[in-house]
Amino acid sequence: MDKTSDEPPTSAVLLDNCHFSQVVFNNVQKFYVPGGDVTCQYTLTQNMVPRGKDWVGIFRVGWKTTREYYTFMWAPLPSDTHSDTNSGAGAQHQIQFKAYYLPKDDEYYQFCYVDQDGVVRGASVPFQFRAETEDDILVVTTQGEVEELELQNKNLHEENEELKASCASLQQQNINLQEELKKTQELQNNVESLRSNIEKLELELNSLRKENKHLKEQDDCRGAELLQLKEQIQNVSSDKDRLASRLRAALEHMDQLQSQVLNYEKEVENLSRVNHDKTEQLEGLKEENRRLRVSRTQENPRDENDALLRRLPRAGEGSSSSSVPQAPGPAPEGVLLFGNPYCAAGANLGAGAANVASLRQCPMCNEVFPEDTGTSQYEAHVQSHLLQCPHCSQTFDKSNKQVFDDHLLCHGLE
Repeated sequence: MDKTSDEPPTSAVLLDNCHFSQVVFNNVQKFYVPGGDVTCQYTLTQNMVPRGKDWVGIFRVGWKTTREYYTFMWAPLPSDTHSDTNSGAGAQHQIQFKAYYLPKDDEYYQFCYVDQDGVVRGASVPFQFRAETEDDILVVTTQGEVEELELQNKNLHEENEELKASCASLQQQNINLQEELKKTQELQNNVESLRSNIEKLELELNSLRKENKHLKEQDDCRGAELLQLKEQIQNVSSDKDRLASRLRAALEHMDQLQSQVLNYEKEVENLSRVNHDKTEQLEGLKEENRRLRVSRTQENPRDENDALLRRLPRAGEGSSSSSVPQAPGPAPEGVLLFGNPYCAAGANLGAGAANVASLRQCPMCNEVFPEDTGTSQYEAHVQSHLLQCPHCSQTFDKSNKQVFDDHLLCHGLE
């Protein structure tokens, strides 16, 4: 499975600090045909402990750090890794690189085993991605040519070492300069950020000053409002106390009124009974008046008047218990002898009978007035027993003044 999509762990460690002998690559070909998959075989030594983030990369010859890989594959862990620290040592491992990810030029490349710290643990011999040609056939040379080639190779190797040292120094200087440049850029960015922050803080400070000034003004206004509210609360408290006292007085007065209402109800019941008795008496008088009117038509009026005159003394004696007034003397035919005792004035007992005197009896005290008593005198006597309401002109018995007072109190409550 291709694992080149993830970034492997790398480092800026130089070649001099690498350990190329801890992983040995086997069966590395001099040429690999382009367009085909490449199988990489290697062996771990006793000093190599594989870890989960180890990887094998293809590097172009002349690389300086592990960051310069062309492509890579994760190195598989041995199956018995957890049983021993140097598990997998001496065993053959292999990784297959897909043709899609391989280089397309004919430069020299090599396999490198890199651990999860970014340190190279082994490197293969160089190889190329091209087909083998006849030019690659080994040519046998003479001993002198070999010595000359070795000398040239030695000189080239020395120059290569010098160039490597110079390159390493320049690379280190470049790294240092890049780090300094990076720090300088970071400092410049920090300065710009600080400037922008200072401007923002100044704006916020001005805004806070304005807001603080506004809040102070509001605080002064609210202080004045608070004083007004305190005064209003004091006024409301005093009003509340007054209303509470008035409410208590009203409740006490209501209790008194309720007790008075109970008394009134009792008195009303008594008055109802008295009214009922009076009504029965009135009905009796009406019935007796009707009977007398009927008997008058059948008997001699003169004889009837004589009988009534004989009964008059007895009626005068029982006037305190009887509610029917009686008149002495004969009455002409067609004239009633009795009047209504509940009227303010006495009844007229004859329209055209000058010789028959009218008897008047007070409906309050049952007092009988003589025939020469005037109407105004009789009405004044009856009015002396009554009390008249100044609001509705209703009259009440003076002997029961409490009912009159309660009636006036009801008008006051309205």
